[in-house]
Amino acid sequence: MIFKYFPHTQADLKAMMDKVGVKDLDGLYAELPQEVKFQGDYDLPEAMSEVEVRQLFEQLGAQNKTLTCFAGAGVYDHYTPSIIPNLLSRSEFLTSYTPYQAEISQGTLHYIFEFQSMMTELTGMEISNASMYDGTTASAEAMMMAVAAGKKQNRFLVSETVDPKTIEVMKTYAHFQGIDLEVIPQKDGVTDREAMQQKLDEGGVAGVMVQMPNYFGIVEDYDGFADAIHAKKGLFVINSILADIAVLKTPAEQGADIAVGDAQSLGIPMQFGGPYVGYMCCTEKLIRKMPGRIVGKTLDNHGQRAFVLTLQAREQHIRRQKATSNICSNQSLMALWVTVYCSLMGRQGLKEAAELCYAGAHYLCEQLVATGHFSLAYDKPFFNEFVVRYDGDVDQLQQRFVENGIFGGIKVADDQIMFAVTEKRTKEEIDRLVSLVSIK
Repeated sequence: MIFKYFPHTQADLKAMMDKVGVKDLDGLYAELPQEVKFQGDYDLPEAMSEVEVRQLFEQLGAQNKTLTCFAGAGVYDHYTPSIIPNLLSRSEFLTSYTPYQAEISQGTLHYIFEFQSMMTELTGMEISNASMYDGTTASAEAMMMAVAAGKKQNRFLVSETVDPKTIEVMKTYAHFQGIDLEVIPQKDGVTDREAMQQKLDEGGVAGVMVQMPNYFGIVEDYDGFADAIHAKKGLFVINSILADIAVLKTPAEQGADIAVGDAQSLGIPMQFGGPYVGYMCCTEKLIRKMPGRIVGKTLDNHGQRAFVLTLQAREQHIRRQKATSNICSNQSLMALWVTVYCSLMGRQGLKEAAELCYAGAHYLCEQLVATGHFSLAYDKPFFNEFVVRYDGDVDQLQQRFVENGIFGGIKVADDQIMFAVTEKRTKEEIDRLVSLVSIK
């Protein structure tokens, strides 16, 4: 039988026990007081055959209620090509936890290198690191990176139009890093430029973070932001939903110094909230302030292509006391997921998927407004997500959606719902949602 991971045989166990001088496995715990040892029987079911196990999990799975998803707020129901899970399980990828030993980790290092390459192409930035935990922690790391680069500048500004969940994580990081994190208020659903400029003029700002599209789904115009921030010696950070910037302006085109966010929108299922994967890209001059790993391509002594960790002196395991961040591990499996997805979709596929999201969202918005019960909360350009005001009871409406098999958006205020549409949503599904609005 071929095992992906070899189990211990009885001979293995005996050899180890002989080495440490015990007769059985219980002997390993002989020094523990009897009162701390578990005395009862484990409440475990009887052993089952493979067929029985499959039936059990099918029964458990049947208890879930699958809803047609029209919700987003940072997590989106995008299509996942069926080939991805199969490619992820290939032996050259399913390797050891951490790729410090390049000679036995070429598969891992290779796909991380490809992931970095794809992230720089999508964002337009010069440098990408290996994957971050998720979009929220990547945002917090960008804040710390900006403060480290700004030296004596200890203030960091974040727009109120950034996802509230991200802002909360940034507040936690800022508290323990001694960073003065301030929120720029929003005005009519977009960043208040005058408020931002006023805070910049007060001095000491290491960086400013905005989101594209923003939390309300609005495509903000950031023209002039980079110049205003750079004039005060700060860094401009853009948090983007990667699937959307396949057709929108890249962070680089908008003058960003750092681009961060979550890559879940690139084919990773919603899967109850994770695991997802963050990304971080920057300009070349900031490379030594960037946390995490960077994989580079080189040639071995036979002239063949090889992949290695590069600039390792910048990593926390070598210069811990000088590290910008102590983040070291990464969501490598999810980075591989995104890499395979982008390879399968290609430039044109990513663009077409984004265009379908845009078209579906605008069709849904038009149909909702046409019912006479909804109006746009913000008269601003949006992509695949938007906020509408409802003239009835939002809670009752959403309960009606659920009873009819639809996850109908996210309540963002007493009279407001935020809907999201991906390329998976059909015209029939959209029309069905709209048909439920007038039912009493």
